[in-house]
Order: sequence, then C-alpha cells, then structure tokens
Amino acid sequence: MNETLSVAEFFEKLILTANNLIWSNALIVLCIGTGIYFSIRTKFVQVRFMKDMIKQLFTEGSTDKGVSPFQAFTIAIAGRVGTGNIAGVATAIAMGGPGAVFWMWTIAFLGSSTAFIEAVLGQIYKVEKNGNYRGGPAYYIERGIGKKWYAALFAVCTIVACALFLPGVQSNSIAQSMNSAFGFDKLWVGLAVVFFLILIIIGDVKRIGKFSELAVPFMAGAYILMALVIIGLNIEQLPAMLKLIISSAFGAEATFGGIVGSAIAWGVKRGIYSNEAGQGTAPHAAAAAATTHPAKQGILQAFSVYIDTLFVCTATALMILFTGMYNVSDGNGGFLYQNLPGVEEGPLFTQAAISAHFPALGHGFVAFALLFFAFTTILAYYFIAESNLYYLRKKKMHPPVLWTLRILFLISVVFGAVTTGGNAWALGDIGVGLMAWLNLIAVLILQKKALITLKDYEEQKKAGKDPVFEPEKLGIKNTSEW
Repeated sequence: MNETLSVAEFFEKLILTANNLIWSNALIVLCIGTGIYFSIRTKFVQVRFMKDMIKQLFTEGSTDKGVSPFQAFTIAIAGRVGTGNIAGVATAIAMGGPGAVFWMWTIAFLGSSTAFIEAVLGQIYKVEKNGNYRGGPAYYIERGIGKKWYAALFAVCTIVACALFLPGVQSNSIAQSMNSAFGFDKLWVGLAVVFFLILIIIGDVKRIGKFSELAVPFMAGAYILMALVIIGLNIEQLPAMLKLIISSAFGAEATFGGIVGSAIAWGVKRGIYSNEAGQGTAPHAAAAAATTHPAKQGILQAFSVYIDTLFVCTATALMILFTGMYNVSDGNGGFLYQNLPGVEEGPLFTQAAISAHFPALGHGFVAFALLFFAFTTILAYYFIAESNLYYLRKKKMHPPVLWTLRILFLISVVFGAVTTGGNAWALGDIGVGLMAWLNLIAVLILQKKALITLKDYEEQKKAGKDPVFEPEKLGIKNTSEW
C-alpha cells in the first residue's frame, strides 16, 4: 500500500514540476507581450473590425471541402467555451482572488489580436485531406517556416494534449457536477459521455460542425440568460464588484493585496485555457472553413475570443462574486476568504452561486450547462487531434491508426471522469502550455504573411470589393487551396 502511494505521489510531483516549468513567468510574459505586439501591429484589429465580426458570420456557406464560416466559428467556440468558463473561472478566483478576472479580460482583449493572426495563417496554409479542408499550426509551420521537424513536434504535442490530457478536464467537470447535482456515479457519467461521443466522431468534420452549429448557440444563450437574471437581481452591487475586481488586480484591495502575482498568473493561465488565443487549437477550426479570404476567418476568430471571455467568463465571475460563494487561497494552505468550507474549487462554486438565488435549480442547471459546454469542447479536441494525425500521415490514413487515436481519446475521457480535479487540471495545463510555447513562437516568425494578408483585405474593402485572396500577388508561397 505504501509503495503504491509513493508511486502516486511521485507522478503527482512529476506533473506539478512539469506544470510549473512550462507555466513559468516566461510563458505569461510571452502571452501578454505577443498580444500587445500584435494589437499594435494590426492597429487593434479586434476593435476596428467590430462591425465585420457580426457580418462575416452569415455571408458565406459551406462547400464540398469546407464548412461554412458560421460552422467554423461554432467549432472554435465549442473549443473555447467549455469547462474553463465555469470551473476555470472559479479556479482563477480561488487561486488569484477577484483580481484574476481583470487579467482574464486583459488576456482576452490582447489575445484576440493573436487569435486573428493564427487563424489567418491557418487559412493561408490549409490543405485538402480526404475531401475536407485541414490545417493548423503544424501545416503553417511546415509550409511557412519550412521546418518539418518543428511542425512534427507541434503535431505530436497537440495529439498528446488534445487526445490524452485535455479531454479529462472536461469529463472531470461533467462528472463532478453531475455527481453533486444528482448523485450519479462518476464512472457511469464518463461512460455515458463516451457513448455519445462515439455517435458523433465516427463521421467527419462536417458532422462535428453541424452538431456545434446547433448546440453552441443554445448552451451559451441559456447560460448567459441565467447570468443576466442573477446580475439583474444584484445590479446595485455591480459597481462595487467591478471596483473589487480592478482594485484586487493591482493590489489596492486590503484582503487580496498580497496575491497580485497569483492574480496575474492565474488570470492569464485560466484566460488562455478558456479562450485559447495563441494556444494553437482554434486555427484548426479556422482552416476548415470555406471562405474567399483568410482575413474573414481571422476576424471571426477574434470575435470568438470576446464571446468566450468577455461574455461567458464574465457572467460566471459576476455570479460567483455577487453571491460570495467562493474561497480564496493564501498560497500556503490557508485562506484569505472562505465562504464554502470544504468545497473544492471548480464547478461547485458556480453551482453554489446559482443555488443561492434558485435553490431548486442551481446545481442541476450548472450540471447540464457543463454537460453541453464540456461535451462540445471534447468534440473540438478530437477534431484537433485528428487533424494533426492527418498531418503526420502524409499518405492515406489507415483505419487501425485512426481507431488507435479514437480508443486512446475515449479512454482519456473515462479516466478524467474518475480522477481527481487537481490531476485533471494539471495535465490539461501542461497540454495547453506546450502548444502555446510552440505556436506563439511560430506565429511571431510568420507574422509578416498574416499582416500582408490583412493589408490586402483592407485595400480590397476600401475599393468596394468582396475580398478575394490571391497569394501569388502578395508573394506568399506554398499554398495549395487558393
């Protein structure tokens, strides 16, 4: 028994060490710095094209090879809007205090420019595989930078992250919330999720796109509506809550003044986990779209960051803060603020917050919201993992290889449902961090091609044209679908 315990402790220590190494201050600075840099270089594209963000959702349809821009948008939203919006926000507050919310806003605003750049690159270098558009960092690293080893490294890291590490975070939150709300056994919850995943993933990207197109607007709309009701019931507290968030972010609030570093670190970490800007996952969805110009998908992906963090994450944060249903760690095993003794940070904070206003509804509502949020995110992870497997398999994909990926993916979903929340989140953070390091370096190297594409889009718009991309005229080589 002691030997088994020591092995478990060894692996937990190994995961913690890897997590701390990957998520050092260097990565946090890189994420924020890249967002500031791209915001300046694009002249704040995330602000200037606000009107186009809405318009581009419905101007083009799908083709035989690609999903519609709206479907690509919902696939990306499915990846962005997930456990991070409910459990991730609660974790950020628990570890960094209310000030972490401000830094989530910051990384979302700055990161939307990064999301624009990576989505444009995904579109420029997309390819056709088995009748569908595929793309992502591995493709633009190889075709844009010319480093096949670097592209293969990203593909391998992404397959490991999206097939083995990240699904467990989502299934863990589903199982935890279902167990809390209805007493369902976590193993059976995990197996039920796997059953419904099988029904959808044994198809192609269009099936994932169609499901996301229906599920994402419904789940996000219902959740935001609930948040608006609770915000409306507490509207007089809104100025005080905003003041608490901002003052805590800069150490001006007495209770949380000593954890400013944690507020920044956890705000950025959970912000990126939630909105995925710069992480390298969203370009896979962007590349799957049929469009006449890469900048159109870039604009939509910048918008999806706003939807994720500025709307959904803020809604969760305000519900938790209004009701006071949260704990804040002092980083040394104690608490700076504790209103939920013995309650683990995560979806249980949000369930308690909604239950404070609607006792008969709160736990069940959050459980079902998480089911939709996390399920569509798991689907997005599968799509990303499969896209990178297609990249590594230059020739025809053999069924045994694809089924090996699917089986490992489904096993990770079940494992995540039954493991502890701490282990699930730690593994997920490692996956996010690995992809972010590799992708951010790549987009900084390839930025000129994305900026040239943006300039071309703007010039055609000013000339009254519907922009059409012609890479040869812009000196962009190694494209195959334009």
